[in-house]
Amino acid sequence: MESTTSVSSASGFPFRAIIGIFKIRIGVVITFTALAGLAVSSGPSLTPLQLIVLTLSVLVSSASAGAFNQYYEHELDQTMARTRKRPFVTGELKHGPFWLFVIIALMVVSVGAAWIALNAWSALYVFLGAFFYAVVYTVWLKRRTWLNIVFGGLAGSWAVLAGATAADPHIGAVPLSLAFVLFLWTPPHFWSLAIACREDYAAAGVPMLPVVVGDKRAAQTIFYSTLALVSATFLPLAFGLGAIYFAAAAIGGFLFIQKAWRLTLDPTRKAALVCFHASLIQLTLVLLGAIIDARF
Repeated sequence: MESTTSVSSASGFPFRAIIGIFKIRIGVVITFTALAGLAVSSGPSLTPLQLIVLTLSVLVSSASAGAFNQYYEHELDQTMARTRKRPFVTGELKHGPFWLFVIIALMVVSVGAAWIALNAWSALYVFLGAFFYAVVYTVWLKRRTWLNIVFGGLAGSWAVLAGATAADPHIGAVPLSLAFVLFLWTPPHFWSLAIACREDYAAAGVPMLPVVVGDKRAAQTIFYSTLALVSATFLPLAFGLGAIYFAAAAIGGFLFIQKAWRLTLDPTRKAALVCFHASLIQLTLVLLGAIIDARF
């Protein structure tokens, strides 16, 4: 078997590189969406073991998809300043069959654990979340169309449904509406980052929206997409969520709309990054509001 590393860390084991390829921070966000889906489900409470399995299944499946993204795109990553220091590019982790085996094995284990400890529906949505990011987005769409992140962004929606069906295979209106919110959230969130990194994507030949239509039109699209998103965040109010959720959605929505509007007036890297971070705050408030309102 090939050695998994060609450049060792100071401690002799590349912990930071391994954590990096699995995109743990993104995995934590995806896991949080699954727990929100569970919280707003009308099904019975999970046992502590089932809750642990759900959390780890979503986290590990997301991590495997993130690692596959870097494995598949290691040559593309060489052309972008933002990604050229990733471990498969630098050689800190050797690009070869060993890591592909690890990635696939983690996916199989995560989906299998969800199937055994939870149910087949939850396992299916755990799988679909990773599949849409790793295959639909990374392999099929990213280099072909600016719609790549629109469909690839369904990964977050599937995570909500994985959490909801862990408690009850019948999906209620609130989890479905939250899944719809995640679907609408991903494009303006990612397009904000794409404006900040437009030169990188252009150099790599990746047709992200700002590369295709320019920063100004991309910023306008982000603004209108954000208006649609914030409108959708109030849908769960029609199906049972109350004042706590309303306050969280309103505050987060106002912040995101404000930063998206400022981006239309000043479509620069700095304003794009501010908008990007505002989208993360908005999503956090929406999910926290849903969890607190539904459970506490």
